[in-house]
Amino acid sequence: MENKNWNLSNQTNFESSKVSSSQTFMSKVFAWMFAALAVTSVTAFYVAGNESIIRSLISETGPSILGWVVMLAPIGFVLAMGLGFNKFSFNTLVVLFLSYAVIMGVSLSFILLVYTAASIFSTFLITSLMFGGMALVGYTTKTDLTKFGSLMMMGLWGLIIASIVNYFLKSDTMEYIMSFIGVAVFTGLTAYDVQKLKNIGNGMEYGDESSKKVSIMGALNLYLDFVNLFLFLLRFFGSRRD
Repeated sequence: MENKNWNLSNQTNFESSKVSSSQTFMSKVFAWMFAALAVTSVTAFYVAGNESIIRSLISETGPSILGWVVMLAPIGFVLAMGLGFNKFSFNTLVVLFLSYAVIMGVSLSFILLVYTAASIFSTFLITSLMFGGMALVGYTTKTDLTKFGSLMMMGLWGLIIASIVNYFLKSDTMEYIMSFIGVAVFTGLTAYDVQKLKNIGNGMEYGDESSKKVSIMGALNLYLDFVNLFLFLLRFFGSRRD
């Protein structure tokens, strides 16, 4: 009986340790994500209010060379962080991640010039509620979302291909359909990514170099989910300036 109780106690302590480890890891992931969103927001408001910067990004025929660099640079940052994960230090990933957040802020500054502040704020609030709700689902559900996540990833690739096609077609109907799909995809990916990160957190002790690097990449994933969900919702709830 004593041996059985000892085993039960050890099992309880092990499960408690896993929960604590996962919670610590996830708190760091969300902290980095919120920090990046704050950097992006501050940068966007600053750039939108600086006429000289805006003029340097836009030419008479569309985006300037610098404007194209700003629009394409985020892809380079994401690829660099993903491909260089093993060889980059934690501090290097932090610099890349926050630099990425700044570049995204510059890129997203244009929405402040197109949409009213009230509609941007309300859409941000709606996005926060949807993201928070799906993050809670992903963290608490006992259902394995792996297959669901694979389906969402297929939808994401479909969106990318459709976006490229519609760049040439310029179909408003297709863009509207893509917006619906985009909201569904990134809402689903939020739950999937949170569950995936929670499972990763269960298997590591936060504090070493590797776990801190993984927390940055996890924050990047959730940041992308939030920003893309916001942009797709803005197409429905955003009111354009007169």
